[in-house]
Amino acid sequence: MNHIQLSPRQERIVDIVKGRGPVTGEQIASELAVSRATLRPDLTILTMSGILEARPRVGYFYSGRSPRTVAAEEIRRLLVQDCKSIPVVVRETTSAYDAIVTMFTENVGTLAVVSDGSILEGVISRKDMLKASLGQTELRQVPVAVLMTRMPNVVTVLPEETVYAAARRMIEQEVNSLPVVRPLPDPGGKGRESLQVIGRITKTTITRLFMELGEGR
Repeated sequence: MNHIQLSPRQERIVDIVKGRGPVTGEQIASELAVSRATLRPDLTILTMSGILEARPRVGYFYSGRSPRTVAAEEIRRLLVQDCKSIPVVVRETTSAYDAIVTMFTENVGTLAVVSDGSILEGVISRKDMLKASLGQTELRQVPVAVLMTRMPNVVTVLPEETVYAAARRMIEQEVNSLPVVRPLPDPGGKGRESLQVIGRITKTTITRLFMELGEGR
């Protein structure tokens, strides 16, 4: 549980514990002129979020972790597999025109290009489509295989990696989304590991997640 935005009373409780800790719940209640029962929900939130620590027969201590620190730790714990969305894919033979239609109907900025078994072969973005359009290319005649960024030059993320790692990778590589992939063994013994597309994570996903954390959800 993680409530980032503390109420005025919760902030006052933290200040009391900082200045007088260890301090019992009864002492905090007396300081605030409220009943112990009234404080119970606030103390539960503060201890479960990690801002305060409670020790039996001793009282409450301040952990030294601010709401901002707690939020940062929560973000670093979140895994890609917990928030990835369904991948939007096309085949290498799909025309650039049809790929553009797919982008707009699915409201995405990047498509994963896959072969049989959802094996990742490349990605194609709106920027790639724009370059082709400016070059006066006949988009109905050009397959996405001609325009896409091919493996192994595609930036990906594994489901067990953290959302923080995915966000950092997007910023460093200047991309708006990452295919979420699962490595598969090389059945042909060709020395090339295949990556199966199982999802996607985008800057929009991470922005939405940030908002939910800010609202304590």
